[in-house]
Amino acid sequence: TYYRGSGGIARIPPGSIPTPERNTMTAAAILEGLSKSKLAVELNDEERRVLAQAMSLRDLKQGEVLIQEGSADDHLYVVVNGVLAVVKDAGGDGEVTLNAIRPGNVVGELSFLDGATRYASLVALSDTQVLGLSRADLEGLLETQPKVVYHVMRAIVRVVHEIQRRLSMQTAELTNYLYKTHGRY
Repeated sequence: TYYRGSGGIARIPPGSIPTPERNTMTAAAILEGLSKSKLAVELNDEERRVLAQAMSLRDLKQGEVLIQEGSADDHLYVVVNGVLAVVKDAGGDGEVTLNAIRPGNVVGELSFLDGATRYASLVALSDTQVLGLSRADLEGLLETQPKVVYHVMRAIVRVVHEIQRRLSMQTAELTNYLYKTHGRY
């Protein structure tokens, strides 16, 4: 069950009634999780509060799939607690874990930007909390909070650049290894 309060959408356990105190706790948890993320590096306190109001908090159990490979999703996610695995062919015979996303890191940035289907699934390796930001909610801030949108976009570019740099280094290392071993493993 999900509840939309002033702090965004929060997961409420069945049988639990949302109270103003609980809404404040959820908003505080979203703000704290955002503050510790790569997404908030350039944001001041007020800008963090504005962005936190546009975000949702989601709890995942170990093994729960956040996003299924091949599906479309316009959300950017920040891992608050736990670990998300990027898994190709999740649950299939050829299942491969490509990466583990740890607290503070951002995932889903490319699909968030271009709307493409997900290349791999996102699966919780442990009980995990994530913050979600939809493209529509970020675009909704363009008129009133353009600096927030600008800083978020810069953060996304930094994340993508970091990934590209890591992949380039891994390619160079693999090429070097193959050259030195004459292609033998």
